[in-house]
Amino acid sequence: MPKVFIIDDDITMVYLLRTLLEMDGYEVAEVQDWQAIIGTIQAESPDLILMDYFLPDLDGLELLAQLRADPMLTETRIIMSSGMDVSDQCMAAGADAFLLKPYTPEQLVEVIKETVGEDRAG
Repeated sequence: MPKVFIIDDDITMVYLLRTLLEMDGYEVAEVQDWQAIIGTIQAESPDLILMDYFLPDLDGLELLAQLRADPMLTETRIIMSSGMDVSDQCMAAGADAFLLKPYTPEQLVEVIKETVGEDRAG
């Protein structure tokens, strides 16, 4: 199963996402050090990044641009999420998909599968 890297400052959301994705068979990693986020992502080498639009001390679109510019992450898919409909901005900045919060676990898994090109059978 693909490896998913979660970037979200809401610890409860990270816990819920981790639990849901691990139950569905995904390998999950998350931000531990916000100052070394790019290096951590490079080291983890995820298939997909699930990233909140609003982050502490970071502009989500700026981080997205940095991730897209990194040659080590060119194959990494990125799903942005927010409680506000900023899908146009996220997609224009290079996101592969956008999820409007609140979303259901089923919606999350479906978008992940579509984004990483997984067969629906798993």
